[in-house]
Amino acid sequence: MGSFSAMNIAATGMTAQQLRIDIVSQNIANANSTRGEDGNVYRRKTVVMAEKRRTAFGNVLETCMGQANSGVKVTGITTDMSDLKMVYDPDHPDADENGYVSYPNVDTVQEMTDMIDASRSFEANVTAFQAAKSMASKGLEIMQA
Repeated sequence: MGSFSAMNIAATGMTAQQLRIDIVSQNIANANSTRGEDGNVYRRKTVVMAEKRRTAFGNVLETCMGQANSGVKVTGITTDMSDLKMVYDPDHPDADENGYVSYPNVDTVQEMTDMIDASRSFEANVTAFQAAKSMASKGLEIMQA
């Protein structure tokens, strides 16, 4: 694997983790909302990632040998359809006929844990990118000497 491949892999990881941080932020921002623009209760979202596969003909042999690494890609953003939180508050404008208000299925502790995980993964990809960049730079310095 060359330096540019390593930088590309780290860059795809940074991009995916940034989107993950954005989605977690959106979940936290809507944790206490009882109604969205569409009139429905917000539901937690998660990011689904998978290995990014190369399809160029020249990479078929590397792929078969298990040596072709090309990073990660976001395959989708899913909506968590688990039960909503029901809170008894008959004075709330969004309360149902029984006095219960539906709140999003967002657990802020879980979201903060996911945020820390995503930010640490982002930092690890930055470190890997900088290491690859440094190796490429040192290689160029050696060739000049």
